[in-house]
Amino acid sequence: MKAPRAIAIGTSAGGVSAVQDFLRGTKGKLSLPIFVVQHLPANARIEPALIYGPYTHAKVVEAQDKMPVEPDHVYFAPPGYHLLIERELTLSLTQDEPVHFSRPSIDVLFESAARAYGSSLCGILLTGANADGAAGLQTIQTMGGITMVHDPSDAEVPAMPLAALNLIRPNFTGSVGRIAAEVAKISQSGAGS
Repeated sequence: MKAPRAIAIGTSAGGVSAVQDFLRGTKGKLSLPIFVVQHLPANARIEPALIYGPYTHAKVVEAQDKMPVEPDHVYFAPPGYHLLIERELTLSLTQDEPVHFSRPSIDVLFESAARAYGSSLCGILLTGANADGAAGLQTIQTMGGITMVHDPSDAEVPAMPLAALNLIRPNFTGSVGRIAAEVAKISQSGAGS
């Protein structure tokens, strides 16, 4: 597997601690942009930098429309908006219809990121309560990217990982800690290739 140029993460129920664990496990080992969609109510008010900043050396920000993608940044979709990655590597926010009853939708992020990065994307689907993300992960795989799925037996809510495993055979399945270690290993071993 070649080193990814970006990472896209999707999660729902149980996702706060899962994303914190992923960031903790890769701290200081990645300099890639990381895009995160976590299902939240549209009226939720969160401060990603406060919740996730202590777990990573990267700059943690809430995504804004037209924001350019930069390394060493973790971009979180704001509540009530789909997050898309444009081909020129800028962020786009829309209020298009929910997908799998969700806005932001993991599928929307994964599919747009797959178009932008092709085989240089690593998609990671973590704990969650519906099927959002499975089709998007399949798109990443079709484009030649790396796919990783949270082991359902380790996930706080296994429905989302199970939906993905029913659809594709990912490159890697494991606990969040093992996923983080695998991402760090691939990123470091493939650097410059």
